[in-house]
Amino acid sequence: MGTPLDPREEQVAEVLDRLYEEYPDSTISLNYSNRLELLIAVILSAQCTDERVNKVCADLFETYHGPEDYANAPQEELAEAINSITYYNNKAKYIRSACADIAETHDGEVPDTMSELTDLAGVGRKTANVVLQHGHDVVEGIVVDTHVQRLTRRLGITEEERPEAIEQDLLEVVPESDWQQFTHLMIDHGRATCTAINPDCADCALADVCPSAVSYTH
Repeated sequence: MGTPLDPREEQVAEVLDRLYEEYPDSTISLNYSNRLELLIAVILSAQCTDERVNKVCADLFETYHGPEDYANAPQEELAEAINSITYYNNKAKYIRSACADIAETHDGEVPDTMSELTDLAGVGRKTANVVLQHGHDVVEGIVVDTHVQRLTRRLGITEEERPEAIEQDLLEVVPESDWQQFTHLMIDHGRATCTAINPDCADCALADVCPSAVSYTH
């Protein structure tokens, strides 16, 4: 069992230092070439692997271009185009509705504020944060996905359980300059080492400062 540093700010600083060293090229793993493609890829990525999303988007982005293309696509046609993605029917509805809004209300441009983005169908804070950070270079929050949720709790950084509450808690202890990278580092570490089932504590750069290390070893 590792011993987390106290206060939490020190634990966060140590975790960041080590993970920056471990994953120097950490960044978003979705493929996109403009803000609209980014938004669509992030909507599709909910409860689905980035790998599968990239595969589907390769064809999708060849077929549809501006927001009008998506907004005017028949529901069945768009759903069919993304049918290997989880919840594809709902996601097709979200994309058509969000793109209709972008075309009609935002002059065809993906909005650049949290409130306008979260007004779009299928867009919550997590998706909005990703689009703001990578589409607009605006960092006003921390993206909390399943990896961030799992690792911050295991590392003793937060005791919160819901993504919104975890984000608010993290904003108090993670330096603002690290908000964007924090998520990428957690995702990389979550995929490589601190997996949901059978994490590899023996080979983990954070084991000595992780209070969960023993309970996850076998």
